[in-house]
Amino acid sequence: MKELAGRLTALDPDAGAAVRVIAYFDRLAESRAGVEALVRGAAVLAGCPARLVDPERRVHVRVEADGTRRDEKAPPDPAWPFARLSPDSAAVLWLERGAGDAGPPARNGVDAGYARAVPENADAQHTQVAPSVVDAVILERAAGAVRLVLDRTRGRAPADDPALVETLLDATAPEQARLHAARRLGLDLAAHARALAPLHGRPLVIPADAGPVPRAGYASAEGTGRPGTGLTSPAAVRTAPGPRGGAEELPPAARPATPVPTAPRPRTGSTAFPGGPDRHAANLHPAPPALRLPAGRLGVGPAVPVLELPRSWAGARTALRFTAEDTPQDPGPSVVHADELGGIALLADLVAPGSEPPDDVRALETAAATAPWLPATLHAVASTSSLRAAAAEINVHHSTLQERLAHAEHLLGWPVRTPQGRLRLQLALTMRRLARP
Repeated sequence: MKELAGRLTALDPDAGAAVRVIAYFDRLAESRAGVEALVRGAAVLAGCPARLVDPERRVHVRVEADGTRRDEKAPPDPAWPFARLSPDSAAVLWLERGAGDAGPPARNGVDAGYARAVPENADAQHTQVAPSVVDAVILERAAGAVRLVLDRTRGRAPADDPALVETLLDATAPEQARLHAARRLGLDLAAHARALAPLHGRPLVIPADAGPVPRAGYASAEGTGRPGTGLTSPAAVRTAPGPRGGAEELPPAARPATPVPTAPRPRTGSTAFPGGPDRHAANLHPAPPALRLPAGRLGVGPAVPVLELPRSWAGARTALRFTAEDTPQDPGPSVVHADELGGIALLADLVAPGSEPPDDVRALETAAATAPWLPATLHAVASTSSLRAAAAEINVHHSTLQERLAHAEHLLGWPVRTPQGRLRLQLALTMRRLARP
């Protein structure tokens, strides 16, 4: 698709941009993006605010061109380009582009040619803005993706549809819709639950008393240290697609002809449910004490009342950014609990995914490129109580560790064996994880 878009751009920039838009929304749909993430994608790609109005489902989402959610009560202007979610639906997706802001002019004589029905509340005296080719594609693809999400999550899904969990985790869903989803999943509304965010998988919701969620260590650089997580069995709790509207999914503001950012793509596959054929039984009853979770990186949200699960989901996604791959080149905990981060969680707001890494992170990456043992060694120093404990952690002699640290300090440009240098090292290792795309 990328090669095709490049070839089309050489012939017609509008056609190349349209192909990129199609590929972008296809990836969002595959990753089970939520309503707000889809509207945000439309706004950023179009370079103007986008608004979704669905009076039947009481859904009103408005996102500025810079990706900021900012709802307004003023009715849409009938002159704006728009697309209905379906021919007989009152739900409409708008691009707030007026007659004086019709976007880039059509190139090479290309005409939008986009047939649309006029909204019922349209004033005949208003002149409809003809959308550009790119605007027309954005509206069509975004409206189709939003329709699928709303049909799946706003009280129209069957009782065994895992998308009910997505409704629970969606802060934009009405409270009544989330209560309805919780009841159909059999969750105790008087009890607490928590959300879990796997890196490659669907969101999980478990009762707070389902048993302790395992913490994770890391494997040593030499491969002979203590094992890592060992979480290799299938999930024993119900999974469901969830909203993917986090900061890591926001495309940068750019003209439509620029390359469209890549949306995350989860792994697919079935989930095993021990104990019987009931497809959602694990959400109805507490899990056994030895809670089995998907292998890999996992963020654990705080235990909250059922109606506050969107907050737990936000915390779980933040915690996921602090996790590591648990490998010699990316050592660290593969399971992180949001309620144990404390003030360190504020770093997630300062270091955006895929942003230019801070100087100390760049120094770490440069040093790691010349010394493959360095990441695991520095993580051991930063996460243990003494240098002897760090040496035992990575299974090397104390004197060998001292030699390594002397070399590491030369490569980094700051000491790591002083209290201040150790704190600086801990922050650098943390920001290294947060800066990942």
